Amino acid sequence: MKVKDGIIGLIVGDALGVPVEFSSKTERDDDPVSDMREYGTYNQPRGTWSDDSSMTLATMTSIANKKEVDYKDIMDEFINWYLDSKYTNSASGLFDIGNTTGNALRRYLNGAEALDSGCSAEFDNGNGSLMRILPLAYIKDIDYETIENVSGLTHAHKRSQITCVLYIEIAKSMLENEDLTIEEHINLACDKIKEYYKDSEELKHFKKIFNNDFSDVSGRTYVVGSLECVLHCLLNSENYMDAVLDAVNFGGDTDTNAAICGGLAGIYYGYDSIPIDWINQINKIDEVLSLCEKYEAVCDES
Repeated sequence: MKVKDGIIGLIVGDALGVPVEFSSKTERDDDPVSDMREYGTYNQPRGTWSDDSSMTLATMTSIANKKEVDYKDIMDEFINWYLDSKYTNSASGLFDIGNTTGNALRRYLNGAEALDSGCSAEFDNGNGSLMRILPLAYIKDIDYETIENVSGLTHAHKRSQITCVLYIEIAKSMLENEDLTIEEHINLACDKIKEYYKDSEELKHFKKIFNNDFSDVSGRTYVVGSLECVLHCLLNSENYMDAVLDAVNFGGDTDTNAAICGGLAGIYYGYDSIPIDWINQINKIDEVLSLCEKYEAVCDES
């Protein structure tokens, strides 16, 4: 299973993108990222991860401790991050949180149930649940309702939920069918999504992905657009390093897109494909590796 392949891939991608988040594609074309950088957008040291990794680690910790997907407990761990900077590796604590995620966590703090806290308006379709959903790919026989609900803790619009399901299907295909190409993994996952959600009006938003049309991608935060960017980078690279750097150098939401891309690239190419000098620059990486081992043991038992 090798949980660390995907999770370390995600965290390294995240850290690569943090210093240049919100930069434009033009800026990245003029000054492409090719290695870990420091300071930049959030004035953080080299190897600092963002909310993408923090919420992923919070999800893993909850599931590892409870030995099941407990929505309230996951939300409680999100609150530990939100209020107390748990799961950060920055001395300054939490420095980045999306609007929809923040709104959902405040609703939960104000008394809403975990599954009633997520935001579901059209403009709540950022990539804030897609960035943290990867741990569910390692759970045997995970069902679509559970994936939707974990997304829905913050991002409860059906479009965000379907995007998360599609992403998990791609990841699971990579975990279960090592001999397939990236394009074949994507196609298999798309076929499952098209069948399961065949009566949903939301499928029209996924036509570019279904048709392998990535001619107009960008680094935006929109959840479907983010996945389009990630898949474009995976399909047009031949190793982990090039895939995540391509995601960063689209500009825009550089950390999240590189994290989402890095999770899949890490699974597909393996842990050893991730540059070791990048891994070694991640503060608290030993704690993450220990959590990966604990999480994998729980998933193996399930």
